[in-house]
Amino acid sequence: MAEQQPSRLQIYSTSSTGVSPFWREKYEREAKKYWDVFYKRHQDRFFKDRHYLDKEWGHYFSGAGRKVILEVGCGAGNTIFPLVATYPDIFVHACDFSPRAVDLVKTHKDFTENRVSAFVCDLTVDDLSEHISPSSVDIITMIFVLSAVSPEKMPLVLQNIRKVIKPNGYVLFRDYATGDLAQERFSCKDQKISENFYVRGDGTRAFYFSDEFLTSLFKENGFDVEELGFCCKQVENRSREIVMNRRWLQAVFHSSDGLKSSYTESAIEFDLCQGNVEPISSSRNSDQLCRSEENSAKELANDFEVDMSEGMAFEMFGISHSSDEIIEVDAGNWNFKIKVLSKEYQHTCKSTGLMLWESARLMASVLAQNPTVVAGKRVLELGCGCGGICSMVSARSADFVVATDGDAKALDMLAENVASNLQKPFLDKLITKRLEWGNRDHIEAIKELNDEGFEVIIGTDVTYIPEAILPLFATAKELISSNRDAREIWKPALILCHVLRRVDEPSILSAASKFGFRLVDKWPTSIPTSSSQSIISSWFLEKSSEECIPTTALNIMYFHSE
Repeated sequence: MAEQQPSRLQIYSTSSTGVSPFWREKYEREAKKYWDVFYKRHQDRFFKDRHYLDKEWGHYFSGAGRKVILEVGCGAGNTIFPLVATYPDIFVHACDFSPRAVDLVKTHKDFTENRVSAFVCDLTVDDLSEHISPSSVDIITMIFVLSAVSPEKMPLVLQNIRKVIKPNGYVLFRDYATGDLAQERFSCKDQKISENFYVRGDGTRAFYFSDEFLTSLFKENGFDVEELGFCCKQVENRSREIVMNRRWLQAVFHSSDGLKSSYTESAIEFDLCQGNVEPISSSRNSDQLCRSEENSAKELANDFEVDMSEGMAFEMFGISHSSDEIIEVDAGNWNFKIKVLSKEYQHTCKSTGLMLWESARLMASVLAQNPTVVAGKRVLELGCGCGGICSMVSARSADFVVATDGDAKALDMLAENVASNLQKPFLDKLITKRLEWGNRDHIEAIKELNDEGFEVIIGTDVTYIPEAILPLFATAKELISSNRDAREIWKPALILCHVLRRVDEPSILSAASKFGFRLVDKWPTSIPTSSSQSIISSWFLEKSSEECIPTTALNIMYFHSE
């Protein structure tokens, strides 16, 4: 009977359950911070000025008398300054809950206090009438802003703006619509907060509106529908043969105390591919929506600005983004510059290998201060992630080092980090290789590199997924050297450094025992046997453990293979 092979398994969660309650609360609580970081990074360079507003809604801004405008969620001023330049008689109130965004507006070259009043205001909390006189605003613009608010708080925003709008005033609205490609891509990841509500990689959020939801939302909060329609646009990158179908809702609302609505229940669709506006008839197939003449689409593309998250732009078009950061790591007298995924993006990334853990820092420091641990030996690192600092330190004194991880993205970044931090001859001694624990093909590929087995196997923070513990020890058993030294201290060793999380120590020891690994020493509490007291404690002779260990939660476990 053929031996059953262990199932392939990665050490990070692959569930698609969406955002956890902890993160949902964090995104809500720190929404202002995430947008502030966004504007700190991008300044006023992310969105282009919205010059299409004059073509879409020009008749609302023109006319006799001075119009007072409120721009909700003004950002860096991409709506404000095109309007001020086009209509010399308007006055604009501009608010945003990001202080950095408001500062960008105030420092804009076209900002002048007799035309623009910019202030910080969270419309879900702050009273707008403290900044603007009640019933004094002619037009309120809401351009890709309400989608950033959690749906349960959207009524608070509408009730707030209703305080300052005139009885015959208008709300001009444009925002993301359900069915947009960005929403479809979010749905394939663990980035769903609630129905039609998602978090981007940088922590900012986006809601996707249906026409029914939008209509109901405004009507329930005192607004009637004047116009409502879908916008559809194809964005194409021909060099990569990628086409994105983007969808938005565009609408005009007015206070229900003012003019009576002429809107009918038959929706209106803005077909940007064909360059016209027409009612949707029952005979019109949705597949016809973007069948267009190419020249018309190109013409409109010049006037229509696509708003998308930076992560979306990168995935679809290969546009460089700033999701990576460089961390400097000092290990003994060696300094490494390690590229990792920046902290703002880590919370929506399934792979734990794109960041640097404190356990890796500790073990790298230990190996740098105690090169005899790996000197002259064959070394394997399991789940090293993108950093690989333990492997790079080991390459200075070991005979041969293989750094492995199960995640392809982590390995790509690992290869970059190794190439940028190591020089020959150390670079020639280190190989990066993909290894999913329990994967027979991967294990055999490692054996082909070294058929004698490894005398030292290292794993840092690889014990936090319960399902991964048995495959971890099974893989280590297959790859550890079978050579034995007369002195127990020089037996082939498996060294684990971690913070105990969902997997407790008894569970780890039980799994280790099943595959012939015996714990001979641990830190911070040593095993009271004379044969093992000198192993880990000897690593800290020059410095106290408090100096070496960045957090007391870290543990080191030293195993021998029987």
